[in-house]
Amino acid sequence: MTTYRSISLAIIVSCTLGACASNTASRMGTAATTPLSDLNIAKTDIPAVLARAKQQPYLIPAQQNCVAIGLEIKELDVALGPDLDTPVSEKRDSLMQKASAAAQDHAVGALQRTAQDLVPFRGWVRKLSGAERHSREVTACIAAGTARRAFLKGMAVAQSCTLPAAPLEVTQR
Repeated sequence: MTTYRSISLAIIVSCTLGACASNTASRMGTAATTPLSDLNIAKTDIPAVLARAKQQPYLIPAQQNCVAIGLEIKELDVALGPDLDTPVSEKRDSLMQKASAAAQDHAVGALQRTAQDLVPFRGWVRKLSGAERHSREVTACIAAGTARRAFLKGMAVAQSCTLPAAPLEVTQR
């Protein structure tokens, strides 16, 4: 009974404060499917660019020009999200928006913890089902993609490329 109450409360709080924004709904869906991930039924897809990066993170690109390097960096940005040197938006969130985001984060966290509790002996289940191995593979691909992006940005600096290929700090000097 308390499990359903926790899930219901998390969804209500999230929808009320965040007006069921698509990002929050997506995060809620991911949190709710945690037991399926633990059983290795629902797997996180690894983008091809990250899988290639894991195989050879420091491979020199076939075309070593600024356009080709910039395109590969953009492809990695899509898979990984913005890099550390990506400019931060000047738009500032209001206190209400910050409070809403915090409430959404707590609601998603509560739902995920509740969903995780549905699988008894979760650690063992993840190991036996192969979910733990897949999780490590995803983490390794993300790390390799991050290293690849940094390597390509270094190549861009060496060739005096402009944005988006070169890191922000180098191009603004």
